[in-house]
Amino acid sequence: MTTANPQQVRDRRPLGSGVLAAWTSLRHALDKPLARYYLLLGASGLLLTIGVIMVLSASSVYSYRFYDDSYAVVKRQLMWVVLGVPCAWIASRMSVQWIRGLAWPAYLVSLVLLLLTAFLGVERNGNQNWLAVGPLAIQPSEIAKLGLILWAADVYARKERRLGRVHEVMIPVVPGMLLATGLVVGGRDLGTALVLFAILLGMLWVVGAPARLFVVCITIISAVAVFLAALDKERLARITTFTDPFQDYLDTGWQPAHGLYALSTGGWFGQGIGASTQKWGDLPEAHTDFIFAVLGEELGLAGTLLVVGLFLTIAYAAIRVASETQDPFVRYMSFGIVVWLLGQMIINVGMVLAVLPVIGIPLPLVSYGGSALLPSLVALGLLVGFARREPEAAKALAARRRNRSAGLAAR
Repeated sequence: MTTANPQQVRDRRPLGSGVLAAWTSLRHALDKPLARYYLLLGASGLLLTIGVIMVLSASSVYSYRFYDDSYAVVKRQLMWVVLGVPCAWIASRMSVQWIRGLAWPAYLVSLVLLLLTAFLGVERNGNQNWLAVGPLAIQPSEIAKLGLILWAADVYARKERRLGRVHEVMIPVVPGMLLATGLVVGGRDLGTALVLFAILLGMLWVVGAPARLFVVCITIISAVAVFLAALDKERLARITTFTDPFQDYLDTGWQPAHGLYALSTGGWFGQGIGASTQKWGDLPEAHTDFIFAVLGEELGLAGTLLVVGLFLTIAYAAIRVASETQDPFVRYMSFGIVVWLLGQMIINVGMVLAVLPVIGIPLPLVSYGGSALLPSLVALGLLVGFARREPEAAKALAARRRNRSAGLAAR
């Protein structure tokens, strides 16, 4: 009588058992105490690295044409990375009490900056959403996104036991965020205003607002968005032609059409880093709003799916942190950051794919721009800090430090 060896037994297993085993192993790995911490660190670091590489590639022609230096734009981006990474580290080490202490100052500073922008702002691409600060120009609305989420999360955490009543859900968060959004709309930045509306709706959902409130908010937001779009002929043309950019190819369809050209040229695995042809002048905003198109041309479908997958990884890890924490502030803050970053990614990718109008929204962590990069890194630093302070994660990190210290002492 012969006995089958283990390899033969494994080979005779049905395919489904192997898939089930792999899924079980993945679930086990994701349930480990430090899984969310490492997922947030790894996905954020990879996105930041991809962003720097793509800014270098997408901006090289633009930089040489306007600054006589192919590295001019990426040097500025690296400056913001060097500044933003330590800020993210500091944010990850701050206690929840310290973070919550910044809620009202962050909201008031956001309002002041938005107010200054509305009256003293610099106009670019038809939007008055930039504020000159000495030699630098910043976009206060990007800073306000983080400030508003921090403020709303703190307010709702303080009212945790009273959120069953509608007026407690509404006041003061809804009027406060609508005021900030109104200042953004005053600068004709409809894209950022829609992101702020999405954040507001996300915060209302996570605190359990009634469905009728969502219906009212969405109806009002839709009506206001259509009204504002109708006031601007260029914006209205973009909205009405985005589904078929080629019907107005030489005007409003130029940018989305060339974005589609870039993506279709990339194929499965792309033309290679630096090999994009659309960035040579055909694709406007190649290193900012339409950097995803250059990424698709150079890294192909594989590269675009990797970037989208990294955003989904951040969202998964943050939602796991939010769902398992006992601290309502951490729950609301984490979910608000997810709505912000994931929603902005969806809008940007939708613009490039011509399934959404071109409304000037950058791709977080990937597009060029310090005003957007710095708050995004601080927000991710906060998420990393929340993940490392989970009880089981904190115990695992403490045990690792003790083992390391014991190992060093034994040498």
